[in-house]
Amino acid sequence: MKILLISPTRNPEVKKPKGIFMPQLSLHLIAGLTPEEHEVTIIEEEVEDIDYGTEWDLVGISCMTSTAPHAYAIADEFRKRGRKVVLGGIHPTILPDEAIKHCDSIVLGEVEGVWEELLKDHQKKEMKQFYKKSNPSLTDYIPMTSLLKKRKRQFNIIPVLTTRGCPYNCEFCSVTNIYGKKIRHIPIENVVRFIEDSRAKFFMFLDDNIIGDTRYAKELFTAIKPLKIKWVGQASMSFAQREDLMKMAQDSGCFALFFGLETVSETQAAKLQKSIKEIKATEEAIKRIMDHGVHFHASLIFGFDDDTKNIFSETLDFLYRNRISTASMNVLTPYPGTQVFDRFKKQNRILSYNWLHYNHNTPVFVPKNMTAQELYEGRLNAVKDFSKIGASIQRLPFHLNNWFYHLAINMACTKSVKNEIRNLPAVAQEIYSEAPESMGNRTIYPLRSASAN
Repeated sequence: MKILLISPTRNPEVKKPKGIFMPQLSLHLIAGLTPEEHEVTIIEEEVEDIDYGTEWDLVGISCMTSTAPHAYAIADEFRKRGRKVVLGGIHPTILPDEAIKHCDSIVLGEVEGVWEELLKDHQKKEMKQFYKKSNPSLTDYIPMTSLLKKRKRQFNIIPVLTTRGCPYNCEFCSVTNIYGKKIRHIPIENVVRFIEDSRAKFFMFLDDNIIGDTRYAKELFTAIKPLKIKWVGQASMSFAQREDLMKMAQDSGCFALFFGLETVSETQAAKLQKSIKEIKATEEAIKRIMDHGVHFHASLIFGFDDDTKNIFSETLDFLYRNRISTASMNVLTPYPGTQVFDRFKKQNRILSYNWLHYNHNTPVFVPKNMTAQELYEGRLNAVKDFSKIGASIQRLPFHLNNWFYHLAINMACTKSVKNEIRNLPAVAQEIYSEAPESMGNRTIYPLRSASAN
């Protein structure tokens, strides 16, 4: 069979620079699971155009919520041409009744244990609508030859996944719904083999918390230390409480970590499942991590019910005071499948069900202590203020060990926020034209205080 696997973009007219592109690991995993007698082609639409003309026997599309509308359009086009289409990924898993209208089959959750069955069913012309296997074994080594072949011409950093599952079940996250509460591990020897096979030097660990299981983390850091690689990943703030782990991570090649601070409000932090809830303790933890030479990237969310308009200036003060190099500042997004989505829907606070706008940046709900306009403007202005060249240069002397990373990320944020401001009026008009009259505050855009200049 000729099989096409697609990772769709949100907007085919606006694609990311290849230098910051991160490949979709799941597609290469599927290719590795495919028996050799089949021919597999992978298209990552962020950097490639989709080939509709080839006589594909099967088309597989993996999508998340913000890419779902375009993924459905792609699927519809292939089905018009007589192709069989399979959808997978987090959005079709959460909303299968919606997704099945655009495809022949859906892989619900993880693909291991069902993909070969689906291929056999396709060859027998007996494809089922839904395929699912809960908590499949992760012990087998799956070669991702397709990923390694594309690496040299498309990207310089290789994604790696070592664990699945999360015990925390945060109200704004759906990871637990997909992978379960129990943390499951890929054997460390398989991780090492993958890194060695890649012949690469830079890696990104995609785990939600690289130190979620400290025993496994120690074994992993010990095993990859001799490989002399450089890597980035995500961790919880409890990392700062483990001197041994910080040293082992740095020795194994860790130079940057993404930390989900979520908020600088102690009132809101007390409601989240965080290992450190007091601001003073958080600041001390940040200092310990940066003193170990690890680049600290903070992730923050605006729009919690306890947030007022002061949250933006409080967040900037916190970032500057603690000399944090780079940060992601997002709008709370009520993704389907999360507790916050169910709560906002029950409270009649959802403004739009156009999944295109579920992108971390666009308010699609009514905030509690500010208008949607104030949330949108506040977030844009905070990102603009923090990432502008003058502010980045002022923080640079404290981050000379990772100066390139510091400048590159802040420059990318500056470019991104300018594009958001430029495209915002049309997007906002669509969202608020869909809002119920009872929502009030209908005349919200265009922006007054944010400026693309």
